[in-house]
Amino acid sequence: MDPGIFYSIFAAFVWGVYIFTLKRYFPEYSGAVITVVVNAFAILCYLPVAAVTYDPAAVPSLGELGLNGIAIILGTGAFVGIAFILFVDALDEGDVSYVAPINKLVPVFVLPIEILLLHQVLSPLQIGGVVVATFAVYIANYEGGDLFAPLARAARSRPAQLALASAAFYAASDVGKRVALQELGMPTSVFVPTLFAVAGLTVLPFALRDWTPIRGSVMKFVGAGALVALGEHVTSTAFGMVPASIASPIINTQAIVAVVLGGIILKESQFALRLAAALLAVTGVSLIAVGDVATLVAFVN
Repeated sequence: MDPGIFYSIFAAFVWGVYIFTLKRYFPEYSGAVITVVVNAFAILCYLPVAAVTYDPAAVPSLGELGLNGIAIILGTGAFVGIAFILFVDALDEGDVSYVAPINKLVPVFVLPIEILLLHQVLSPLQIGGVVVATFAVYIANYEGGDLFAPLARAARSRPAQLALASAAFYAASDVGKRVALQELGMPTSVFVPTLFAVAGLTVLPFALRDWTPIRGSVMKFVGAGALVALGEHVTSTAFGMVPASIASPIINTQAIVAVVLGGIILKESQFALRLAAALLAVTGVSLIAVGDVATLVAFVN
């Protein structure tokens, strides 16, 4: 198995568990507070990894990065912070088994961004993948009745709106990660803690405005920070090895992990239907990934 694919699969399991953890153990905290505190602990947890893997010669200078490169790195961190706040807000208002399949349609947004900015070529398989992934939103909102009722329900649903907005910001951050790690040559040991710091600082004003004491939940935040540190490390490693349109679909199969945990442990309703929606979402993003590989092979040949 290609190492980049392996790291993408591993990241999917880590993030799936993290999504469930957010819903189960942090309902009393806002997305901004969780972002700031978890990212602070994630930096502390990641420091030993950064110390062992850090290579000064591999770090590009500010001059080598240029203003555009610095803007991409800062923008990527800011997008991660905003996306996370929107996602936590979606979890607050909806079941994890409903929100996760919709939020994990990130590759549907990644693809047009790569087409517009990185001149990625759209293949027929990728078009089909977008259609199938979009149908997952329809299934997640299906409750019987009129054929178009699920579409209207999704348009009115606050959790769905927040989940889709979060997916769009995550998509922008995924493409930014690819550019930072591949085109700009940022080493993972430097990029990951930078990402944590920028995301936390971006949402800090919102956290301070709605601060909730964390004294009784410190160990929960430490555990969440460790999960985030691990997840971001393997995610960034994956994005450093394969294109975002391949890594992102695999990583976002975390939706299945989250739906299964939410349905079995939290006893959320409509488990079978939402699992079907998650499977459809994964099928769609997998077609996007396969289509991307086929496009690359055709281009090389």
